[in-house]
Amino acid sequence: MRKDGIIPINKPNVPDLKSLLPEYSEVFDNGMLTNHKYVGIFEERLREYLRTENVVCVSCCTSGLMLVAKCLVLTGEVIVPSFTFPATVHSLIWNNLTPVFVDCDPETFNLDVAQVEKKITEKTSAILGVYIFGNPPEMEKLENLASKYHLKLIFDSAHALGARFGGKFAGNFGDAEVFSLAPTKIITSGEGGIITTKEKTLAEKLRLARNYGNPGDYDCSLLGLNARMNELSAILGLKSMNLLEGSIAKREVLVDLYKRELSKIEGIDFQKIKEGNRTTFNYFAILINPRKFGMNNKKLLLALKEKGIMTRIYFYPPVHRQKVYKQYYATYINSLPCTDKIADSIICLPLYSDMGEERVLRVCEAIKDLGGNTRHERG
Repeated sequence: MRKDGIIPINKPNVPDLKSLLPEYSEVFDNGMLTNHKYVGIFEERLREYLRTENVVCVSCCTSGLMLVAKCLVLTGEVIVPSFTFPATVHSLIWNNLTPVFVDCDPETFNLDVAQVEKKITEKTSAILGVYIFGNPPEMEKLENLASKYHLKLIFDSAHALGARFGGKFAGNFGDAEVFSLAPTKIITSGEGGIITTKEKTLAEKLRLARNYGNPGDYDCSLLGLNARMNELSAILGLKSMNLLEGSIAKREVLVDLYKRELSKIEGIDFQKIKEGNRTTFNYFAILINPRKFGMNNKKLLLALKEKGIMTRIYFYPPVHRQKVYKQYYATYINSLPCTDKIADSIICLPLYSDMGEERVLRVCEAIKDLGGNTRHERG
Protein backbone atom coordinates (compact mmCIF):
# COMPACT_ATOMS: atom_id res chain seq x y z
CA MET A 1 0.00 0.00 0.00
CA ARG A 2 1.37 3.41 -0.94
CA LYS A 3 2.42 5.81 1.79
CA ASP A 4 1.02 8.87 0.00
CA GLY A 5 -2.55 7.86 0.74
CA ILE A 6 -5.40 5.78 -0.52
CA ILE A 7 -7.45 7.06 -3.46
CA PRO A 8 -11.10 6.14 -2.76
CA ILE A 9 -13.54 5.21 -5.50
CA ASN A 10 -15.68 8.23 -4.52
CA LYS A 11 -16.26 10.78 -1.76
CA PRO A 12 -19.41 12.55 -0.60
CA ASN A 13 -19.78 16.00 -2.16
CA VAL A 14 -21.03 18.20 0.67
CA PRO A 15 -21.14 21.92 1.45
CA ASP A 16 -19.25 23.55 4.30
CA LEU A 17 -20.77 22.66 7.66
CA LYS A 18 -21.04 26.32 8.69
CA SER A 19 -23.44 27.00 5.81
CA LEU A 20 -25.85 24.43 7.24
CA LEU A 21 -25.86 25.56 10.86
CA PRO A 22 -28.45 28.38 10.74
CA GLU A 23 -31.14 26.15 9.23
CA TYR A 24 -30.12 23.15 11.35
CA SER A 25 -30.35 25.30 14.48
CA GLU A 26 -33.82 26.46 13.46
CA VAL A 27 -35.01 22.86 13.04
CA PHE A 28 -33.50 21.78 16.37
CA ASP A 29 -35.05 24.78 18.11
CA ASN A 30 -38.57 24.27 16.77
CA GLY A 31 -38.43 20.47 16.93
CA MET A 32 -39.97 20.06 13.47
CA LEU A 33 -37.71 17.32 12.14
CA THR A 34 -40.14 16.10 9.50
CA ASN A 35 -43.33 17.19 7.69
CA HIS A 36 -42.35 20.85 7.81
CA LYS A 37 -41.10 23.58 5.45
CA TYR A 38 -37.62 22.68 4.14
CA VAL A 39 -38.70 19.63 2.16
CA GLY A 40 -41.11 21.90 0.28
CA ILE A 41 -38.42 24.54 -0.30
CA PHE A 42 -36.05 21.87 -1.60
CA GLU A 43 -38.73 20.52 -3.94
CA GLU A 44 -39.31 23.98 -5.37
CA ARG A 45 -35.57 24.52 -5.87
CA LEU A 46 -35.34 21.23 -7.73
CA ARG A 47 -38.41 22.02 -9.81
CA GLU A 48 -36.86 25.31 -10.92
CA TYR A 49 -33.47 23.74 -11.70
CA LEU A 50 -34.85 20.78 -13.63
CA ARG A 51 -37.56 22.90 -15.31
CA THR A 52 -40.04 20.17 -14.56
CA GLU A 53 -43.61 20.36 -13.34
CA ASN A 54 -43.74 18.31 -10.14
CA VAL A 55 -41.09 17.17 -7.65
CA VAL A 56 -41.73 14.87 -4.68
CA CYS A 57 -38.88 14.21 -2.24
CA VAL A 58 -38.71 10.79 -0.58
CA SER A 59 -36.49 8.86 1.81
CA CYS A 60 -34.44 7.15 -0.93
CA CYS A 61 -34.48 6.26 -4.60
CA THR A 62 -35.62 2.70 -3.89
CA SER A 63 -38.68 3.79 -1.93
CA GLY A 64 -39.40 6.27 -4.73
CA LEU A 65 -39.35 3.52 -7.36
CA MET A 66 -41.56 1.33 -5.17
CA LEU A 67 -44.11 4.11 -4.73
CA VAL A 68 -44.15 5.05 -8.42
CA ALA A 69 -44.91 1.43 -9.39
CA LYS A 70 -47.65 1.32 -6.73
CA CYS A 71 -49.25 4.66 -7.64
CA LEU A 72 -49.20 3.89 -11.37
CA VAL A 73 -51.05 0.64 -10.51
CA LEU A 74 -48.69 -1.48 -12.59
CA THR A 75 -49.53 -5.13 -13.14
CA GLY A 76 -47.98 -8.18 -14.76
CA GLU A 77 -44.61 -7.65 -16.43
CA VAL A 78 -42.20 -4.73 -16.54
CA ILE A 79 -39.33 -4.59 -19.01
CA VAL A 80 -36.06 -3.68 -17.29
CA PRO A 81 -32.31 -4.04 -17.87
CA SER A 82 -30.33 -6.62 -15.94
CA PHE A 83 -27.25 -4.39 -16.09
CA THR A 84 -28.30 -2.09 -13.26
CA PHE A 85 -28.16 -1.75 -9.49
CA PRO A 86 -30.38 -4.45 -7.92
CA ALA A 87 -32.69 -1.89 -6.29
CA THR A 88 -34.10 -1.13 -9.75
CA VAL A 89 -35.52 -4.64 -9.90
CA HIS A 90 -36.19 -4.96 -6.16
CA SER A 91 -38.76 -2.17 -6.50
CA LEU A 92 -40.72 -4.31 -8.97
CA ILE A 93 -40.62 -7.47 -6.87
CA TRP A 94 -41.91 -5.54 -3.84
CA ASN A 95 -44.94 -4.68 -6.00
CA ASN A 96 -45.48 -8.32 -7.08
CA LEU A 97 -44.43 -7.47 -10.63
CA THR A 98 -42.46 -9.75 -12.92
CA PRO A 99 -39.21 -8.31 -14.33
CA VAL A 100 -38.55 -9.09 -17.97
CA PHE A 101 -34.84 -8.59 -18.54
CA VAL A 102 -33.58 -6.97 -21.73
CA ASP A 103 -30.02 -6.72 -22.99
CA CYS A 104 -28.04 -3.49 -22.99
CA ASP A 105 -26.40 -1.54 -25.77
CA PRO A 106 -22.70 -2.52 -26.04
CA GLU A 107 -21.55 1.12 -26.36
CA THR A 108 -23.79 3.18 -24.06
CA PHE A 109 -24.50 0.31 -21.59
CA ASN A 110 -28.15 1.50 -21.53
CA LEU A 111 -31.29 -0.45 -22.39
CA ASP A 112 -31.24 -1.67 -26.01
CA VAL A 113 -34.47 -0.21 -27.42
CA ALA A 114 -34.60 -2.72 -30.30
CA GLN A 115 -34.62 -5.56 -27.78
CA VAL A 116 -37.33 -3.86 -25.70
CA GLU A 117 -39.93 -4.04 -28.46
CA LYS A 118 -39.29 -7.76 -28.94
CA LYS A 119 -40.16 -8.42 -25.27
CA ILE A 120 -43.48 -6.57 -25.18
CA THR A 121 -46.49 -8.88 -24.65
CA GLU A 122 -50.10 -8.49 -23.54
CA LYS A 123 -48.81 -8.85 -19.94
CA THR A 124 -46.45 -5.87 -20.20
CA SER A 125 -47.56 -2.80 -18.24
CA ALA A 126 -44.41 -0.67 -18.22
CA ILE A 127 -40.84 -0.11 -19.29
CA LEU A 128 -38.30 0.80 -16.61
CA GLY A 129 -35.19 2.41 -18.12
CA VAL A 130 -31.97 3.38 -16.35
CA TYR A 131 -29.39 6.14 -16.83
CA ILE A 132 -26.28 3.97 -16.46
CA PHE A 133 -23.69 6.03 -14.55
CA GLY A 134 -25.73 9.13 -15.49
CA ASN A 135 -25.73 8.46 -19.24
CA PRO A 136 -29.16 9.23 -20.78
CA PRO A 137 -30.86 6.35 -22.60
CA GLU A 138 -32.70 6.74 -25.92
CA MET A 139 -35.50 8.89 -24.53
CA GLU A 140 -37.41 9.68 -27.73
CA LYS A 141 -37.36 6.07 -28.92
CA LEU A 142 -38.51 4.78 -25.52
CA GLU A 143 -41.27 7.37 -25.29
CA ASN A 144 -42.48 6.51 -28.79
CA LEU A 145 -42.43 2.81 -27.94
CA ALA A 146 -44.37 3.35 -24.70
CA SER A 147 -46.95 5.43 -26.57
CA LYS A 148 -47.27 2.88 -29.37
CA TYR A 149 -48.06 0.03 -26.97
CA HIS A 150 -49.88 2.13 -24.31
CA LEU A 151 -47.30 1.37 -21.64
CA LYS A 152 -46.15 3.35 -18.64
CA LEU A 153 -42.56 4.59 -18.85
CA ILE A 154 -40.43 5.03 -15.73
CA PHE A 155 -36.77 5.89 -15.36
CA ASP A 156 -34.37 4.93 -12.60
CA SER A 157 -32.44 8.19 -12.71
CA ALA A 158 -30.43 7.47 -9.56
CA HIS A 159 -27.15 8.65 -11.13
CA ALA A 160 -28.61 11.37 -13.31
CA LEU A 161 -29.28 14.60 -11.41
CA GLY A 162 -27.99 17.23 -13.84
CA ALA A 163 -27.85 14.92 -16.87
CA ARG A 164 -29.42 16.07 -20.13
CA PHE A 165 -30.91 14.39 -23.18
CA GLY A 166 -30.48 16.96 -25.92
CA GLY A 167 -31.41 20.27 -24.34
CA LYS A 168 -33.72 18.75 -21.73
CA PHE A 169 -32.78 17.93 -18.16
CA ALA A 170 -33.31 14.44 -16.83
CA GLY A 171 -36.54 14.65 -14.86
CA ASN A 172 -38.70 15.59 -17.84
CA PHE A 173 -39.24 12.19 -19.46
CA GLY A 174 -41.72 9.35 -19.22
CA ASP A 175 -44.43 9.12 -16.59
CA ALA A 176 -41.95 9.52 -13.73
CA GLU A 177 -38.23 9.60 -12.98
CA VAL A 178 -36.61 8.76 -9.66
CA PHE A 179 -33.24 10.16 -8.55
CA SER A 180 -30.93 9.26 -5.67
CA LEU A 181 -29.27 11.59 -3.16
CA ALA A 182 -27.26 8.87 -1.42
CA PRO A 183 -23.68 9.70 -0.35
CA THR A 184 -22.18 8.18 -3.54
CA LYS A 185 -24.18 10.45 -5.85
CA ILE A 186 -23.02 13.71 -7.39
CA ILE A 187 -24.72 15.64 -4.58
CA THR A 188 -26.23 14.15 -1.46
CA SER A 189 -28.80 14.78 1.24
CA GLY A 190 -27.23 12.06 3.40
CA GLU A 191 -29.89 9.67 2.17
CA GLY A 192 -32.81 10.67 0.02
CA GLY A 193 -34.59 10.47 -3.30
CA ILE A 194 -36.43 12.69 -5.76
CA ILE A 195 -39.41 11.80 -7.94
CA THR A 196 -40.31 13.98 -10.92
CA THR A 197 -43.47 13.73 -12.98
CA LYS A 198 -45.50 15.81 -15.42
CA GLU A 199 -48.72 14.42 -13.96
CA LYS A 200 -50.19 16.50 -11.12
CA THR A 201 -52.53 13.69 -10.06
CA LEU A 202 -49.64 11.24 -9.81
CA ALA A 203 -47.62 13.75 -7.76
CA GLU A 204 -50.55 14.15 -5.35
CA LYS A 205 -50.83 10.37 -4.95
CA LEU A 206 -47.08 10.10 -4.33
CA ARG A 207 -47.22 12.78 -1.61
CA LEU A 208 -49.90 10.75 0.13
CA ALA A 209 -48.11 7.45 -0.42
CA ARG A 210 -44.81 8.64 1.07
CA ASN A 211 -46.71 9.28 4.33
CA TYR A 212 -48.45 5.88 4.66
CA GLY A 213 -51.30 7.08 2.40
CA ASN A 214 -52.49 9.29 5.28
CA PRO A 215 -54.17 12.53 4.11
CA GLY A 216 -53.81 14.00 7.58
CA ASP A 217 -56.72 12.47 9.43
CA TYR A 218 -55.28 8.93 9.67
CA ASP A 219 -58.07 7.65 7.39
CA CYS A 220 -55.63 6.29 4.79
CA SER A 221 -56.88 6.58 1.23
CA LEU A 222 -54.22 4.40 -0.38
CA LEU A 223 -51.57 1.86 0.58
CA GLY A 224 -48.38 3.77 1.29
CA LEU A 225 -45.34 3.54 3.51
CA ASN A 226 -43.02 5.79 5.48
CA ALA A 227 -40.89 7.24 2.70
CA ARG A 228 -40.69 10.82 3.93
CA MET A 229 -37.56 12.93 3.57
CA ASN A 230 -36.67 14.59 6.87
CA GLU A 231 -35.95 18.31 7.25
CA LEU A 232 -32.22 17.89 7.95
CA SER A 233 -31.75 15.90 4.74
CA ALA A 234 -33.72 18.50 2.81
CA ILE A 235 -31.48 21.29 4.12
CA LEU A 236 -28.33 19.39 3.16
CA GLY A 237 -29.77 18.70 -0.29
CA LEU A 238 -30.86 22.31 -0.73
CA LYS A 239 -27.42 23.68 0.13
CA SER A 240 -25.74 21.02 -2.00
CA MET A 241 -27.59 22.24 -5.09
CA ASN A 242 -25.09 25.12 -5.17
CA LEU A 243 -22.37 22.53 -5.87
CA LEU A 244 -24.11 20.60 -8.63
CA GLU A 245 -23.17 22.36 -11.87
CA GLY A 246 -19.59 22.99 -10.70
CA SER A 247 -19.23 19.33 -9.74
CA ILE A 248 -20.36 18.13 -13.16
CA ALA A 249 -17.92 20.53 -14.85
CA LYS A 250 -15.03 19.30 -12.68
CA ARG A 251 -15.85 15.68 -13.46
CA GLU A 252 -15.92 16.40 -17.18
CA VAL A 253 -12.37 17.79 -16.97
CA LEU A 254 -11.14 14.77 -14.98
CA VAL A 255 -12.80 12.30 -17.35
CA ASP A 256 -11.23 14.02 -20.35
CA LEU A 257 -7.84 13.57 -18.68
CA TYR A 258 -8.59 9.91 -17.92
CA LYS A 259 -9.58 9.28 -21.52
CA ARG A 260 -6.57 11.09 -22.95
CA GLU A 261 -4.17 9.01 -20.86
CA LEU A 262 -5.94 5.64 -20.95
CA SER A 263 -6.70 5.74 -24.67
CA LYS A 264 -2.96 5.17 -25.18
CA ILE A 265 -3.25 1.69 -23.68
CA GLU A 266 -4.29 -1.44 -25.56
CA GLY A 267 -7.34 -3.28 -24.28
CA ILE A 268 -9.24 -0.35 -22.72
CA ASP A 269 -12.56 1.01 -24.01
CA PHE A 270 -14.98 3.64 -22.70
CA GLN A 271 -18.72 4.09 -22.31
CA LYS A 272 -20.12 6.08 -25.23
CA ILE A 273 -21.99 9.31 -24.52
CA LYS A 274 -24.07 10.24 -27.55
CA GLU A 275 -23.52 13.66 -29.09
CA GLY A 276 -25.84 16.30 -27.67
CA ASN A 277 -26.30 14.47 -24.35
CA ARG A 278 -24.71 15.22 -20.99
CA THR A 279 -23.90 12.56 -18.44
CA THR A 280 -23.07 13.29 -14.82
CA PHE A 281 -20.21 10.75 -14.73
CA ASN A 282 -21.52 9.51 -11.41
CA TYR A 283 -19.02 6.73 -12.05
CA PHE A 284 -16.26 6.54 -14.65
CA ALA A 285 -16.24 3.06 -16.14
CA ILE A 286 -13.78 1.39 -18.50
CA LEU A 287 -13.96 -1.99 -20.21
CA ILE A 288 -10.96 -4.31 -20.04
CA ASN A 289 -10.08 -6.71 -22.83
CA PRO A 290 -7.86 -9.16 -20.91
CA ARG A 291 -6.17 -10.57 -24.01
CA LYS A 292 -5.00 -7.14 -25.15
CA PHE A 293 -4.51 -5.56 -21.71
CA GLY A 294 -2.75 -8.48 -20.05
CA MET A 295 -5.11 -9.17 -17.13
CA ASN A 296 -8.85 -9.21 -16.48
CA ASN A 297 -10.85 -6.64 -14.53
CA LYS A 298 -10.83 -8.66 -11.30
CA LYS A 299 -7.04 -8.99 -11.28
CA LEU A 300 -6.73 -5.30 -12.13
CA LEU A 301 -8.96 -4.40 -9.17
CA LEU A 302 -6.71 -6.36 -6.79
CA ALA A 303 -3.52 -4.98 -8.31
CA LEU A 304 -4.75 -1.39 -8.02
CA LYS A 305 -5.84 -2.01 -4.44
CA GLU A 306 -2.26 -3.00 -3.64
CA LYS A 307 -1.24 0.42 -4.92
CA GLY A 308 -3.78 2.18 -2.71
CA ILE A 309 -6.32 2.79 -5.50
CA MET A 310 -9.89 1.70 -4.78
CA THR A 311 -12.06 0.60 -7.70
CA ARG A 312 -15.35 -1.24 -8.15
CA ILE A 313 -16.63 -3.81 -10.61
CA TYR A 314 -20.01 -2.25 -11.09
CA PHE A 315 -22.59 -3.76 -11.90
CA TYR A 316 -21.43 -7.30 -11.19
CA PRO A 317 -22.99 -9.74 -11.18
CA PRO A 318 -25.84 -8.45 -13.35
CA VAL A 319 -29.23 -8.80 -11.68
CA HIS A 320 -30.30 -11.95 -13.53
CA ARG A 321 -27.20 -13.75 -12.16
CA GLN A 322 -27.62 -12.67 -8.52
CA LYS A 323 -28.53 -15.18 -5.83
CA VAL A 324 -31.80 -13.51 -4.93
CA TYR A 325 -32.93 -13.81 -8.57
CA LYS A 326 -31.76 -17.38 -9.13
CA GLN A 327 -35.24 -18.36 -10.38
CA TYR A 328 -34.55 -16.24 -13.48
CA TYR A 329 -31.06 -17.45 -14.31
CA ALA A 330 -32.07 -20.49 -16.35
CA THR A 331 -34.47 -18.35 -18.40
CA TYR A 332 -31.84 -15.78 -19.29
CA ILE A 333 -28.65 -17.85 -19.51
CA ASN A 334 -26.83 -16.90 -22.71
CA SER A 335 -29.71 -14.62 -23.77
CA LEU A 336 -28.20 -11.32 -22.56
CA PRO A 337 -24.77 -11.44 -24.24
CA CYS A 338 -23.94 -7.72 -24.04
CA THR A 339 -25.00 -7.56 -20.40
CA ASP A 340 -22.79 -10.54 -19.54
CA LYS A 341 -19.85 -9.22 -21.53
CA ILE A 342 -19.93 -5.75 -20.00
CA ALA A 343 -20.47 -7.05 -16.46
CA ASP A 344 -17.50 -9.41 -16.88
CA SER A 345 -15.12 -6.75 -18.22
CA ILE A 346 -16.09 -3.47 -16.54
CA ILE A 347 -14.24 -1.63 -13.80
CA CYS A 348 -15.11 1.77 -12.32
CA LEU A 349 -12.17 4.02 -11.50
CA PRO A 350 -11.95 6.65 -8.77
CA LEU A 351 -13.87 9.82 -9.57
CA TYR A 352 -15.13 12.54 -7.27
CA SER A 353 -15.55 16.26 -7.65
CA ASP A 354 -12.48 17.39 -5.68
CA MET A 355 -10.25 14.53 -6.83
CA GLY A 356 -7.81 16.70 -8.75
CA GLU A 357 -5.72 15.95 -11.83
CA GLU A 358 -2.72 14.67 -9.86
CA ARG A 359 -4.71 11.72 -8.51
CA VAL A 360 -6.14 10.94 -11.94
CA LEU A 361 -2.62 10.82 -13.34
CA ARG A 362 -1.54 8.54 -10.50
CA VAL A 363 -4.37 6.11 -11.35
CA CYS A 364 -3.47 6.24 -15.04
CA GLU A 365 0.22 5.60 -14.37
CA ALA A 366 -0.66 2.62 -12.19
CA ILE A 367 -2.82 1.16 -14.95
CA LYS A 368 -0.10 1.74 -17.53
CA ASP A 369 2.39 -0.06 -15.31
CA LEU A 370 0.04 -3.03 -14.98
CA GLY A 371 -1.15 -3.21 -18.58
CA GLY A 372 0.40 -4.41 -21.82
CA ASN A 373 1.54 -2.46 -24.85
CA THR A 374 0.58 1.13 -25.48
CA ARG A 375 -1.19 1.89 -28.71
CA HIS A 376 1.48 4.25 -30.03
CA GLU A 377 4.16 1.61 -29.41
CA ARG A 378 2.29 -0.87 -31.58
CA GLY A 379 2.24 1.66 -34.38
